[in-house]
Amino acid sequence: MAALQGPNLGVNYGWTARESGWNTGMDTNLKLLDAVLQLSVKSRAQATPPTTPTNGDRYIVAPSPSGAWVGKAGQIAVRIDAGWSFYAPKIGWTCFIEDEGVLSAYKASGWSAGIAI
Repeated sequence: MAALQGPNLGVNYGWTARESGWNTGMDTNLKLLDAVLQLSVKSRAQATPPTTPTNGDRYIVAPSPSGAWVGKAGQIAVRIDAGWSFYAPKIGWTCFIEDEGVLSAYKASGWSAGIAI
């Protein structure tokens, strides 16, 4: 498996030619990139997963989450392959909040109120 991890997105790298684990490790990298680059979420007001999500749906988990989102408040929940994946945001990430029509930035105190676009 890759011995190195990028400090910003956490993408793994450093595999040697024909090394075992490259395939699954690269799949993880590609899912991460697909989830967080050009980030846009449906909402940041939901604390419970939607009942009929579609692959690719993304949310910022609201405070006091329940169900499959327990313990994931403030994280980005992404529906991938009929399951939820979670990514902890890093300072400086920006996200378009679709139901509010604002662009929000992540900072040490959490997601900003955002600016209308």
